Amino acid sequence: MANPRDWFAGRVAVLATMHRKEQAIAPLLEAHLGVTVTVPPAFDTDGFGTFTGEVKRPANQLTTARLKAAAALRQTGATLAIASEGSFGPHPQIPFVACDREIVLLCDRQHQLELVGECLSPNTNYRQQVVRSWAEAKAFASTVGFPSHGLIVRADDTEIAKGITTAEELETAVVTAMQQSPSRQARLETDMRAIYNPTRMEVIAQATQALLNVTSQACPACGCPGFSEVKRWPGLPCGHCGTPTPMTLSVRYQCQQCQHQQDAPCPNSPTVADPTYCLYCNP
Repeated sequence: MANPRDWFAGRVAVLATMHRKEQAIAPLLEAHLGVTVTVPPAFDTDGFGTFTGEVKRPANQLTTARLKAAAALRQTGATLAIASEGSFGPHPQIPFVACDREIVLLCDRQHQLELVGECLSPNTNYRQQVVRSWAEAKAFASTVGFPSHGLIVRADDTEIAKGITTAEELETAVVTAMQQSPSRQARLETDMRAIYNPTRMEVIAQATQALLNVTSQACPACGCPGFSEVKRWPGLPCGHCGTPTPMTLSVRYQCQQCQHQQDAPCPNSPTVADPTYCLYCNP
């Protein structure tokens, strides 16, 4: 059976980015898939949404990544594209904790294949704060990794500057914002564009590794990469009374090429559930 790497080795993969995401993505893909990663010249991803709000994202996170990949393929005439898309907000299980959800998508037109890696991480400096003095601005900046992490300054809803990475730029922007704001205040935000956010770059690299993990899972029937999860079933028995719980009991995997399916126990899961999750022991 062919190695999944054989589907990609020696090919050119175009990466849909303008914010240097190749720094996080390219080394991993080139080392493990044998591809050569290139960035299309003058490729504009701002048309697919901006974190600063000038352009709204045209669709959900995955669909937007697909649109980016398709645009890169059209521009270059290549058959293999990579696109990344991130979003920031409350953690789905811990609402008071901010998190970064990154996906990295591989679109292979030659084999009609789409593979996705995802990372949900609480490791983010995603924050914003209203300040009324330069001292408050400096204090906020020190908590979010400035100057290695960039900042955005607004006067109410008007953007004053973004991509700020020096104290001089920050002070000028804050003073200008407070002068322009009727309430004499400035709003500081972390700049979440990858080029200005090393912490986000790390999470993008983790999502890239997740993509490689998916790619390495070959279909046992045809060898196609990406033999991945499509469905989960609850019912893991309670470790105390044996009653089925809402915890995952088994997972179904499916091939995109030949549609072969296979059910297996949930990976990295215990054989029984903690009674905390049992509706009988803990109603």
